[in-house]
Amino acid sequence: MCRRQIWAGAAIALTALSSAASAEVTVSHSNDPTAIMGASIASLLGAEHKTVEAMPASKLAALAIGPAVEPKKKRGAAAAVAPAIVQYNAAWLGALPAPTGDGQWQCLTIALYFESRGETVKGQFAVAEVILNRVDSPAYPKSVCGVVQQGCQFSYTCDGRSEAMNEGEAADVAGRIARVMLDGAPRALTQGATHFHTVNVNPNWSRRFPQTASIGAHLFYRQP
Repeated sequence: MCRRQIWAGAAIALTALSSAASAEVTVSHSNDPTAIMGASIASLLGAEHKTVEAMPASKLAALAIGPAVEPKKKRGAAAAVAPAIVQYNAAWLGALPAPTGDGQWQCLTIALYFESRGETVKGQFAVAEVILNRVDSPAYPKSVCGVVQQGCQFSYTCDGRSEAMNEGEAADVAGRIARVMLDGAPRALTQGATHFHTVNVNPNWSRRFPQTASIGAHLFYRQP
């Protein structure tokens, strides 16, 4: 930064120094007020000039640049908050903003689509609870993607079929449920369930785990 720019910035400080410097100026009661005023101004500027010259270059540069101003926060930048009350129906879901999200949201959306799109909205919420309960459990991976892709815990990951969501309406519902659940909606349907199966099968673990809920074509269980 050139000396001229520093002096321009330092002008801000001159006003603050004026009162202190003016205290040292003695005004006489001559008959020439113009001369008195000129002498006063010269003395004042001389005092300010010496004060600024004595400042370190770093302080002069700071005066020229001015104080740092924090950028204004953009509207809508706050973290998403789950609705206070969840209604398990398509009309309520459809009134919510169009969902978006990161890879975890995408993994949960795909899992809900392939594991439960034939269920009611309530049944799909229940499956979402199971996946998120596993994420919170020390017995399972600590992310949604890790849980749904673990081994063949969820059949759609091991059936060799494409994971393209070709039914647009069902994919939209799954995405909206995934968004609400990831934003922290209460898990009030399955009482901490970590497992589920359709009523058409009877896996061995279902005889060892306590059943917590029956919703649609699925039975839900909590791993002890």
